Amino acid sequence: MKLNARQLRTTPMDVEKATHMKKNPIFIILDNVLDTYNIGALFRLADAVAVQCVYLCGETQTPPNSKIKKSSVNTWMWVEWEYCATAQQAIAKLKIQNPNVKIIAVEQDDKSIPYYEAQYQFPLAIVVGNETSGVSKEVLEMADGIVEIPMWGVNKSLNVMVSCGIVLFEAMKHITEKNAYA
Repeated sequence: MKLNARQLRTTPMDVEKATHMKKNPIFIILDNVLDTYNIGALFRLADAVAVQCVYLCGETQTPPNSKIKKSSVNTWMWVEWEYCATAQQAIAKLKIQNPNVKIIAVEQDDKSIPYYEAQYQFPLAIVVGNETSGVSKEVLEMADGIVEIPMWGVNKSLNVMVSCGIVLFEAMKHITEKNAYA
């Protein structure tokens, strides 16, 4: 069924059913992502790949928020999310709950590799950072790996949601290849 933006935002959703559907072993951690439209778009992305939880950290705004509601087309209502004071706290909590979780930061760094060369293992947490300063140094030190998206043009970075989407869909290829797909 194809819905327009208004219909997406106003169509009733069976939130109970949505919250109990099978989720993929993936988490998204937002390290001080400030733009509410990016936050909403990341909720929409989280729904698209059926992540287990989105961690909103630091200065990242949390729902309910009218801009997040609009840009998420209400997906914030059924995508599980949690607020943590810092991304480091979110990672520590996640590692206690899931000792085998792999933390992958999406950032341009001396230690980063192209996203398509990474060996994605599950459970997996993808960390994206602030639109201006990126993923914090402390979080990069906690990460099991750092990936980046090669840039060939004049601009040297992509929107945080676009970057997260590229990496998540690359990781999803690894899930689908193993038939662990939700």
